[in-house]
Amino acid sequence: MNKFLTPSEVRQLCRTEDITTPTPGLAAGYNQANLVILPHAVAFDFLLFCHRNPKPCPVLDVTEVGNPEPRLVAPNADLRTDLPRYRIFRHGELIQEVTHIKDLWQDDFVGFLIGCSFSFESAMLAANIPVRHIEENKNVPMYKTNISCQPAGIFSGSLVVSMRPLPASDAIRAIQITSRFPKAHGAPVHWGNPEEIGITNINQPDFGDAITINPGEIPLFWACGVTPQVALLQAKPEIAITHSPGHMFITDIKDEDLTN
Repeated sequence: MNKFLTPSEVRQLCRTEDITTPTPGLAAGYNQANLVILPHAVAFDFLLFCHRNPKPCPVLDVTEVGNPEPRLVAPNADLRTDLPRYRIFRHGELIQEVTHIKDLWQDDFVGFLIGCSFSFESAMLAANIPVRHIEENKNVPMYKTNISCQPAGIFSGSLVVSMRPLPASDAIRAIQITSRFPKAHGAPVHWGNPEEIGITNINQPDFGDAITINPGEIPLFWACGVTPQVALLQAKPEIAITHSPGHMFITDIKDEDLTN
């Protein structure tokens, strides 16, 4: 898929179901976002959860009740159709994955768009720092950890992280570069021994794909926007809709506009 597509072109191709695959590398230079959709009755609890856990849950936009348009980050877009793939949860159980949610939309739904680490990868690539899952045309590996999030209302759970392996010299530069992107999870939360954060087998991610880790490379772990999905499993709201891991919403906001 052409990485030079514009965000609106990517969204249109999602809308027509011509893109149903993960989005790393698409619309290079534009901010990608995680999606959570919840009924209004539990939306404040989730907003508070994001406020208390800004590292995995940096909020980019919140829709008006019942309106699927994310007006701040992508005017005229439609959260019901403009992602490659969605996950549907009922009472904390994943029941299906679909390519649109037009038939599931409710008048009381509130949509949350949360920053994604795919957004700092353009800056890494511009600095000639390799991004392995893009090189291997795979989804980024993601793992549940033993790090607890701060609870809020009905929401609680453990932190999920994404992993990118790098040699030591590139790892230092990657930490410096990603720290400039707090709305895309910022600097890594851990690097080195994965067992220290509860990851017992780095070759078996909980979400995404396993990737090559070369001898001498250091695994770096960033907070991940899949964290809310773990919280949803524990909170068990009547219904919740998210992106499928790696299948993000692409906004009209340039990555550099979210640097500090």
